[in-house]
Amino acid sequence: MNIHEYQAKELLAKFGVAVPAGHAAMTVDEAVAAAGKLPGPMYVVKAQIHAGGRGKGKFKELGPDAKGGVRLTKTMDEVRAAATDMLGNTLVTIQTGDAGKQVNRLYVTDGADIDKEFYLSMLVDRATGRIAMVVSTEGGMDIETVAHDTPEKIQTITIDPAEGFMPHHGRAVAFGLELTGDLAKQAQKLAGQLYEAFLATDMSMLEINPLVVTKPDAAGASQLLVLDAKVSFDPNALFRHKDIFALRDETEEDPAEVEASKYDLAYIKLDGDIGCMVNGAGLAMATMDIIKLNGMFPANFLDVGGGATTEKVTAAFKIILSDPAVKGILVNIFGGIMRCDIIAEGIIAAAKEVNLSVPLVVRLEGTNVQQGKDILANSGLPIVAADDLGDAAKKIVAEVKQAA
Repeated sequence: MNIHEYQAKELLAKFGVAVPAGHAAMTVDEAVAAAGKLPGPMYVVKAQIHAGGRGKGKFKELGPDAKGGVRLTKTMDEVRAAATDMLGNTLVTIQTGDAGKQVNRLYVTDGADIDKEFYLSMLVDRATGRIAMVVSTEGGMDIETVAHDTPEKIQTITIDPAEGFMPHHGRAVAFGLELTGDLAKQAQKLAGQLYEAFLATDMSMLEINPLVVTKPDAAGASQLLVLDAKVSFDPNALFRHKDIFALRDETEEDPAEVEASKYDLAYIKLDGDIGCMVNGAGLAMATMDIIKLNGMFPANFLDVGGGATTEKVTAAFKIILSDPAVKGILVNIFGGIMRCDIIAEGIIAAAKEVNLSVPLVVRLEGTNVQQGKDILANSGLPIVAADDLGDAAKKIVAEVKQAA
């Protein structure tokens, strides 16, 4: 689950992380009022969508010469103009695709006098089974570009969960960012705070880009500030964090994916034309691959899990068919914990309820497979049975082409 930047910063601030002062706004007037609460003299108006690259993005409604989704302003009139441009309009960034995302929330923050920008992120390193901190002196840039062009400028520090965060991890972060003196101490402290926040809230990813050093103040002191933050949480742990789950913004998610989550279905919309309903993520990936191998493209990833009921199967069918691009459906079930006869009954009930109008190919294997096949064969519905995965892919592609 993702949250907005302003929510991420509010959460990190609870763990002592230094962030610029800021306030969320849902209307133009709220944005102006938010700026009025800040010391100034600079205010940053930031579009809040679940995507990166907002500053370089463009609003569909404003034309190619308009400014992006992050704007530096100096007066209340400029704040109002920026908020008016952003709210309700569609921001297209490198991460949103051509469709873009409508901006419904803004974040107005105090401006920072930036001296240097860095990159810092935390994630679960599956290879080592540890939390990894990734740091780079090249902040404010796409980290993918840095990794491709200058990989030596990226440092990774892994933390043994049995040991926890130790002072040497903080020193490694400061060294990786090439900070010395008081700034190195700030970096060590920040790294410890971020690790604590990551563990305490069951994050799956934390990205700060940029992390900045401010120019020296009158006393000659600089500060390390989190200028932007992107946070994702492990969905399997959200039952432990009702307060974090309450931050979910469903308007930022695909409506079909939101509906799927209500039935504990793992669903991701894709750009193809053959809908897939499978049990098991690995089998779902293989199913999508073999559809492509046979010359067509999957319309979705959908894993019904190991305990699918008639209700879940019906919901899955409805979600798949809510996509107007779907021209056929391939059901690929391996019945281990799940019995094939139960799945067959669910498929029939779902097909009748949704008034199925596209070709349907079903491949069943495993527990009670023959009973399941018999149920499908005697259903009176135009369901095409398949013997194995390869046969299923060939048949659904042929059925779709014939229907066209």
